[in-house]
Amino acid sequence: MENNEHLHALMWAARRAGLYYALINTHLTAAEAAYIVADSGATAVIGSRALRQVCDELAQHLRNGLPELRILADDQLEGWLRYPDCVADQPDTPIADEREGDLLQYSSGTTGRPKGIRRELPHLPPAEAPNILTPLLNAVGIDDQSVYLSPAPLYHTAPSFWSMSVQALGGTTVVMEKFDAEQALDAIQRHQITHGQFVPTMFVRMLRLPDSVRNSYDVSSLQRVVHAAAPCPVAIKHQMIQWWGPIVDEYYASSEAVGASFIRAQDWLAHPGSVGKPLVGAPHILDENGNELPPGHTGEIYYEGGHPFTYLNDEAKTVAARDAHGWVTVGDVGYLDDDGYLYLTDRRHHMIISGGVNIYPQEAEDMLITHPRVLDAAVFGIPDESMGQSVKAAVQTVDASDATDEFAQELLAWLRERLAHFKCPRSISFEVQLPRSDTGKLYKHELVKKYSQRLVGR
Repeated sequence: MENNEHLHALMWAARRAGLYYALINTHLTAAEAAYIVADSGATAVIGSRALRQVCDELAQHLRNGLPELRILADDQLEGWLRYPDCVADQPDTPIADEREGDLLQYSSGTTGRPKGIRRELPHLPPAEAPNILTPLLNAVGIDDQSVYLSPAPLYHTAPSFWSMSVQALGGTTVVMEKFDAEQALDAIQRHQITHGQFVPTMFVRMLRLPDSVRNSYDVSSLQRVVHAAAPCPVAIKHQMIQWWGPIVDEYYASSEAVGASFIRAQDWLAHPGSVGKPLVGAPHILDENGNELPPGHTGEIYYEGGHPFTYLNDEAKTVAARDAHGWVTVGDVGYLDDDGYLYLTDRRHHMIISGGVNIYPQEAEDMLITHPRVLDAAVFGIPDESMGQSVKAAVQTVDASDATDEFAQELLAWLRERLAHFKCPRSISFEVQLPRSDTGKLYKHELVKKYSQRLVGR
């Protein structure tokens, strides 16, 4: 379901009834949505007018058929109940035996089919159940007076958890139906937003607005904002702090909630590029043999002491995420400095091996995005007969007319002046838009497949 007036009510209904609920990405096909319906063991499906066709096609992809309880929020469909009719039949008296439910979040599927992330239910009333976000909410000062802007789709973990947590504290949540750079600034001014959560691609789009547009909105009501979900280039964050002030905080976490780190803007200025110090759990940096590495050495990030979880119906993946100590990883790579600040390098599966050299593409991506004529960038490896893999870039330009061979060569030369040559792409291609999730996660496997197939077709 897309961001609409019904979604929060439905999420709260499940949470207060002690149920698991799965939020399905609105961009999925009927077959992809059906996989989640079947894998989760759903006993009810609720859809909306915008997804009417997907709802209508679901049954074609479900071996055991649709769940018996099928509700459409704001439309009619044969065999489906209407949401207003269902609500009208229910009493408005308080529920006597409320129990805390939980989100059964499905991963974004950047490396394959999404997996359900399942935590045990607390079997407590909602008011007594612990909130895994409490340390982060406290860190940014959210309380019953907060007005929180949620610009991202609520079917993602952070937007749904944060917006509901603000409501649980008595604060106000303002939800955008869809992110738009200027509309976000308008919402901040109009609703006197005090807090908000963004992803780096949103920062880039707001920064690319003309100065006259940016300066026409008053954002002084903002007390603190946070960003997460994807690495933010250092130069982009500097620009945001120059614009909004030292209120742009950052946290690093995952849908699995294995641990979290946090850094305030002031500390980040002293440790640019860091995602902070531990807030939940303790990070360990391990090499490929499972040995713990000293500060300054890059390895896979494992967390000790996070929240327990399993991957639904996938014991092998659940086991593979843990080492002999029981520490858990989600596949991110990084290092700790001498002061205990954590830095992300990249995702393990994004590493490129070219001529025997390990290359993490995040550095080149972060540099490319700082070019004033670049709106988005991805760097990845494609097959190469002599080198094993070669470094390739796909770029989205601010102005479509810049998508030329001449600008590609200019951009390569510009990049080689700023990075070691082995880290730089050997070629650049242009895309109208890069394949990203609504929270900014890049689906690199789609680009790798596309450009690898072009090589085969030569």
